[in-house]
Amino acid sequence: MQYKRLGDSDLVVSEICLGTMNYGQQNILEEAIAQLNYAVSEGINFIDTAEMYPAPTRAETQGKTEEYIGVWLRKQPRDKLVIATKVSGPSISRTLPLTWIREGKNRIDRKNIQEAIDGSLRRLQTDYIDLYQIHWPDRYVPLFGDPDYDPCYERETVPILEQLEAFAELVKVGKIRYLGVSNETPWGVCEFCHLAQQFGLPKIVSIQNAFNLTNRVFQIHLAEACRFHNVGLIAYSTLAFGHLSGKYLSQIPTGSRVDLFPGFDRRYLKPNFQEAVQAYVELAHQHGLTPAQLALGFVRSRWFVTNTIVGVSTIEQLKENLSCVDIELSQEILAAIDQIHSRYPNPTP
Repeated sequence: MQYKRLGDSDLVVSEICLGTMNYGQQNILEEAIAQLNYAVSEGINFIDTAEMYPAPTRAETQGKTEEYIGVWLRKQPRDKLVIATKVSGPSISRTLPLTWIREGKNRIDRKNIQEAIDGSLRRLQTDYIDLYQIHWPDRYVPLFGDPDYDPCYERETVPILEQLEAFAELVKVGKIRYLGVSNETPWGVCEFCHLAQQFGLPKIVSIQNAFNLTNRVFQIHLAEACRFHNVGLIAYSTLAFGHLSGKYLSQIPTGSRVDLFPGFDRRYLKPNFQEAVQAYVELAHQHGLTPAQLALGFVRSRWFVTNTIVGVSTIEQLKENLSCVDIELSQEILAAIDQIHSRYPNPTP
């Protein structure tokens, strides 16, 4: 396991981050604890969660993921772990308001930020969060597969400066150490960084955005913005909702996320996606790799990726995913990946 500094923070994190959004829905407490223990035994020190988890989020289960981690965390050496969680924004989409989180009043303003952090600290049974992330922007941006920015959807938003001032209060009292964003845009990254520098406020050190073999849009513009502002990418959806493992090509396995939550993977129901997955799976087999090893190895190989999130529902999946740290893709394989990408460019942005 390699370790990297996250942006310009002093957080030194394992290159693999354990994603936990299954805990409390697909995984019971005992399974979550077993996965967390195994991950730490293999060198992972970076755990990512969110107040809205498990996903898909529901009123009946919201917060359980943090609760499960909290049960485990209270018995761990806290200073050896980097715990990241997220504050929810005003809505996931125009059609899904989160009415069960603070009664749907989820603007990224001082009141909601303070309520959110106190709730997460209570559920996680800890005094501080190492990395506190804005799960998605308070302002309108295309999210989770919406391809185009359309000004007609713009809405009233909390100014970024006001958001930073609220987070600065949490840093000052020791409730959070560093700030990150998620599902952000190049404009957003630059605005957060410029305002932090101008007004002496906490600078974002990370961005958590989707990045995988079928969604490489991060490297078009965001990679440049993050490089010059020293913002580390924590890549999520690295297996494209599990599709890049190849397990959905012939049938939908019983008990899988696609089986349990039909339609939740709508980001991956697009033209050329299955064809791209098939091509990548065949390439992996040609070189004696599992499809997951190929997909995760590609993400790890990118110069702008600080962390690769792996989210699993079984220990066996976790073992396979962690095996990617011992694999360096050859130039031949990387060239073949680029050839497939040229035929099926970003089918699931």
